[in-house]
Amino acid sequence: MNQRMPPRPSFLRTLKTVAWGFLGLRKGAGHDDDAAKMTPGHLILAGLLATVVFVLVLIGIVSLVTAQP
Repeated sequence: MNQRMPPRPSFLRTLKTVAWGFLGLRKGAGHDDDAAKMTPGHLILAGLLATVVFVLVLIGIVSLVTAQP
């Protein structure tokens, strides 16, 4: 009667899944496996965090390109 507990959802794994989603480079089987191991709260937080980082990177790139020498 030794039942194996399912792995706990990991925020780091959710961040990795969101990063793959931003890049658009993910196989269906990997996505299905990750989706089964995420919580909605982790997914929302990771999506918001990734969006903020993406916008800040874009602002930094624009600042560098438009900087006056």
